[in-house]
Amino acid sequence: MRVKAVITYDGSHYLGFQKQTSTPQTVMHVLEVALKDLQIHSEIVGSGRTDAGVHAANQVIHFDLPSYWHDLHKLTCNLNRKLMHIQFKHIIPVPQDFHARFSAKKRLYRYVFKTFKPSVFENAYISYYETFDVMLLRKALKVFEGEHDFAYFRKTGSDTHTTVRTIYSARYYTRDNYHFIYFQANGFLRAQVRMMIDAAMLCAKSKMTFTQLEAQLNTKHKHTTKLAPPEGLYLARILY
Repeated sequence: MRVKAVITYDGSHYLGFQKQTSTPQTVMHVLEVALKDLQIHSEIVGSGRTDAGVHAANQVIHFDLPSYWHDLHKLTCNLNRKLMHIQFKHIIPVPQDFHARFSAKKRLYRYVFKTFKPSVFENAYISYYETFDVMLLRKALKVFEGEHDFAYFRKTGSDTHTTVRTIYSARYYTRDNYHFIYFQANGFLRAQVRMMIDAAMLCAKSKMTFTQLEAQLNTKHKHTTKLAPPEGLYLARILY
């Protein structure tokens, strides 16, 4: 039986979602160990990768269960007892052709930051940017909306056959002392969200012009490769 699971995790404890040969400290490796303890030896497939230090509020994975695992509530409880910084929110049966990555229609990322340094209790979960111009930030985010070739807004090593993506929405708002940036798209390249956020913040602080931003988006010239700090980034939701 194929199942779809929605999980949340504290990325500050992991070197990313994807399994790596150089370290066991990844979300996928820890999940596989927990599943194998329950005699589940299926491959885990995620809706997407997250970088080291990046969190997930609603990451989606799929895997296949042996026939004797039919009580999904019990399975959820058993997994959550084994895991510390990862939590299964729920597990449901899905058709055998469901694919966590390729069946996804939209992905939503949320970025949280402050304009003064977070407390020691927030350091791993909220980023920091100095004072900026809100109108310039909103204008910069709008530049990303639509279908574009994001070849100059990614880390090398992206596992994809095309660098064209569609950004449905890029918006900013603030509440109390917290600032939020949201991106919703049909998909993202490796580190694309962090690179877009930092480029937008450079524009918001008048350290990068909109002409330069548009030139990079149009793959004419690469003006920045800086990434926003990972601590404030959350994989917020996957839509199917």
